[in-house]
Amino acid sequence: MSLRWRIMGATVLVVVLAVLISVAVGYYATQSRLGEFVDEIGDDEATQLARNLSREYTAAGGWDTADRVLSEAGYSYGETPRGEGSDEGEEDHLEAFHRDPVRVVIVGIDGSVVRDNFSELPPGAAAPDLEGNREPVLDLSTNQPVGHVYVDVNREFLSSESHGFLNVLLYITLIGGALTAGVAILLAGWLSRRITAPVTALTEATQAIAQGDTTRLPVTSSDELGKMSAAFNSMTSALETQRELRRRLVNDVSHELNTPLSVIQLEAKGLHDGLQTPERASDIIIEEVERLRGLVSDLNSLAETDYGELGLTLEATSVFALLTAEVERWQPQSRAREVDLTLEVSGDLPDMDLDRLRMSQALGNVVSNAIDCSEAGGSIAIRARREGEETLAISIVDGGIGIDPADLPHVFDRFYRTDQSRSRGIAGTGLGLAITRAIAEAHGGAVTVESAGPGQGVTATIRLPLADTGEGR
Repeated sequence: MSLRWRIMGATVLVVVLAVLISVAVGYYATQSRLGEFVDEIGDDEATQLARNLSREYTAAGGWDTADRVLSEAGYSYGETPRGEGSDEGEEDHLEAFHRDPVRVVIVGIDGSVVRDNFSELPPGAAAPDLEGNREPVLDLSTNQPVGHVYVDVNREFLSSESHGFLNVLLYITLIGGALTAGVAILLAGWLSRRITAPVTALTEATQAIAQGDTTRLPVTSSDELGKMSAAFNSMTSALETQRELRRRLVNDVSHELNTPLSVIQLEAKGLHDGLQTPERASDIIIEEVERLRGLVSDLNSLAETDYGELGLTLEATSVFALLTAEVERWQPQSRAREVDLTLEVSGDLPDMDLDRLRMSQALGNVVSNAIDCSEAGGSIAIRARREGEETLAISIVDGGIGIDPADLPHVFDRFYRTDQSRSRGIAGTGLGLAITRAIAEAHGGAVTVESAGPGQGVTATIRLPLADTGEGR
């Protein structure tokens, strides 16, 4: 069964159960209350009628005006007992619920019948055992009982009336429940279709991606389904970016491998043909092999970060000594490009627990990029300073070709290279900054890159949490 039908079925089932429970609870609660009402009628009517008869007996000095009390109370039926009567009785059906079912018998203190509103017992006859509620009638002047009044509610009649009322109520409630269930079915169908439509679209889009195509889902709401569609679109964009980066990687790695291999081949052929001296040929071949080794090393580092295997060997390291060594290591390359490379330190730098080789690799990637992207006569500054008491910031600032603002969000993406670096023929695979970020994060730090735009230079900053192990230099 599809998700849509399951949602629709569950919604309808809940609504139907709720309607049935409401009908059952309402029916039995009303029935119980009507039963209590029938039981209370006799008590209330008898008490009130006894009070009125007591007042009238005291005022008249006897039972002469008892008929008037019964008439005012609605219990005087003349010669027509139990509703067998005139047309007026049929027209006054609304009063039947009160008048017809109640029999009233007034009995004197001597046990003789004074009045029977159903005229079944003649006045003066000995009163038999009577059913109903019995209340004393008093002479208020002496506060002595002068008789009793019996009020006998016809429970069978009231019960039939109450059941009729309950049946009507049940009928109306069931009609309302059926209408509610119908509306619920329509709403459930609409709701299930609305819920499952994005899921169906997601399934189709996923199948399209599996076949190599890319698509986008419409985001029509801000709820969980809308967030799901937005997340899928973000994933699709990331996949497209990765596909493009992989395509570039193949081109870049092919180029990076082909160039040194071609040079090595040419130098070896020249050496074989006697066109090149062994010393010169060996120097060039060693240089190209080192370039290949660097490429392989970058790919290995990338694989380690992919699988979370970037291990660190921490040791107490002088940050100042580390930076000084980096400046010395990259001075030959900077001088070859006629770029000035300097070290600028603000305040004392602490000793820190670092993996010296990994950190040298991270710094070298950034410094190498800065040298490659700087023009002759340019300058590069390695700056180190404390930021508060908890962070050490190492910045590599150059005045080179800069980075377009549109490229800044992607500079840490693996294999990403800017159009400026490609157009200027700057070598590289776009792995350096990704590896640098992985090393910094492994140390608990972070890397940021800032640039005002093309031709405005770049500032790359590595921030590391301070964990002093000494006083520094």
